[in-house]
Amino acid sequence: MQYLGLAIVIALLAVIVLLVALRLLLGGHWLMGWLRGTCGFLVLLFAGMIGLIGYDVSTYAALPDKKPLVTVSFHAQGPQRYEVSLEQGNETRTVMLEGDLWQLDLHLLRWKSLAELIGLESGYRLERLSGRYLAVEQQNIARHGRVVLSENPLGVDIWDALQLERRDLHFLEPQVLRVEYMPIADGAVYAVELAPAGLLAKPVNAAATEALKNW
Repeated sequence: MQYLGLAIVIALLAVIVLLVALRLLLGGHWLMGWLRGTCGFLVLLFAGMIGLIGYDVSTYAALPDKKPLVTVSFHAQGPQRYEVSLEQGNETRTVMLEGDLWQLDLHLLRWKSLAELIGLESGYRLERLSGRYLAVEQQNIARHGRVVLSENPLGVDIWDALQLERRDLHFLEPQVLRVEYMPIADGAVYAVELAPAGLLAKPVNAAATEALKNW
């Protein structure tokens, strides 16, 4: 709910900036000539960027309290081909994945300084689920080796475009976290939790425990 509220606030800011841009572009019969037009287009681009950031923020969820970030379950649909269920809060999505190993990437937003003081909660978003064969020959012909779990508006990755994970922001610490390759087995269930050192995938049932033992 917090991230939906943040998205609405950012969207309102984008609308205000858009109105300023239109005022610069259309007002005064271009009395300031090309300078007014240039400034207007720059402000218009800024409004668009704010809008994209607002949409991006709306796709995050607050970190759960004493619960896994996501539970990952595997169900065999054929040789080294699996239906994967990702349970995140009250939502479950199902994707297809091939391979012997799985890997999960997510983005984490940690608020700090004033943002933390006013009570903003850290949030996260699942990014990619990847599968990998142990045999190179199979990996080269895999059709379902990677699944994108988040949608980027207009195909623009805000994180890459603004290089957020490389910037030192005073109010926000964005991070890219990853569960390194873990073994896949039919019926295996893993719970992905946030640990001090990063992400931790814990086996939930006997199938996952046995897969880790034999890996």
